[in-house]
Amino acid sequence: MAPMALALILGWCLVAASRAQLLPPPSLSLHPSQGVAVGDTVTVRCHLPRPAAWVELYEEGEWTFKMRKDTDKEQNAVEFYLADIRKEDAVKYQCQYRVREPPGTSEKSHPVALVVTDHSYPPPTISLSPEEHVEMGTNVTIRCWNKPYQGSTFLHKDGHSAPIQHQDPDGGGTATFTLFRVSPADSGTYRCSYRAGGCCFVFSPLGDNVTLEVTLTHAPPGTPKHPDLTGDSRGPHWNPVRAVARGCAAAVVFILLLVVSFLLIARRQQIQRDESPGASLRSPDAVQFQVPPGDCEGLTYAELRAVTPSTCTPGPSAAPESPIIYAEVGTGRPC
Repeated sequence: MAPMALALILGWCLVAASRAQLLPPPSLSLHPSQGVAVGDTVTVRCHLPRPAAWVELYEEGEWTFKMRKDTDKEQNAVEFYLADIRKEDAVKYQCQYRVREPPGTSEKSHPVALVVTDHSYPPPTISLSPEEHVEMGTNVTIRCWNKPYQGSTFLHKDGHSAPIQHQDPDGGGTATFTLFRVSPADSGTYRCSYRAGGCCFVFSPLGDNVTLEVTLTHAPPGTPKHPDLTGDSRGPHWNPVRAVARGCAAAVVFILLLVVSFLLIARRQQIQRDESPGASLRSPDAVQFQVPPGDCEGLTYAELRAVTPSTCTPGPSAAPESPIIYAEVGTGRPC
């Protein structure tokens, strides 16, 4: 009988586990999510991925639920109210839902911590080194001091919902945070807090603030100060109208260069055609009459003088010269 009962219990557990895995888990959110002080009221909202019969709210690590609510089929979220918050309420919470048909239980949601500020604790002090204005690439040190309580110290930056760094202080109650090779993105206002309770998420109020301003590194001598002169058209002074005008001017210059190049090439080709063989004149010294070979004996030659046409009209005192002609006279006898 006992083995049968054990088998039934194990089978029921396996079925329940398999059904739970088929149900998507819910999600949980807190309102307000930060800046909660002792005595405030917080709304814990459980978001349901599907209709449920009832929803349960748990503290992380607990097997029994803290609160439970029945739901109708149209609800996609269920709210739980934590009134008059105490230090003990500053823990992580989870929610879970159940369905009737078919019966099943979802997995628990991811835990969400309720952070509570207790103003009975004194805020920590803070210092910055080097102070305020530093050049880009410098290492900056922020020190927070909370000697009376020796709790874990957290560094906050305005604009961030969660601390950006945390560490345990040394024996003197000082926590040292270092920002390596800072950039303009590190500029901002910083504060510190410390965790006052060992078991819960109870924190001290934020302390005084320090402001860090990161400046750009000075350019070496001779470096143009205007981004437009460095060739970076996307600098802080970049002007889209000026960029378009420069592009159009460059295009016009390029087209003009192409036209001039084509004209020069065409002119050169015309000159080469004018100077081609058959169109050029030979020099006067090269003009002569070649007499073909004839008989070996009895040849007489007359001298012919070539005259080159001239555009100049000869003066009245110039006497014409008789031409010299070489002529072949044959005797009719073979060599």
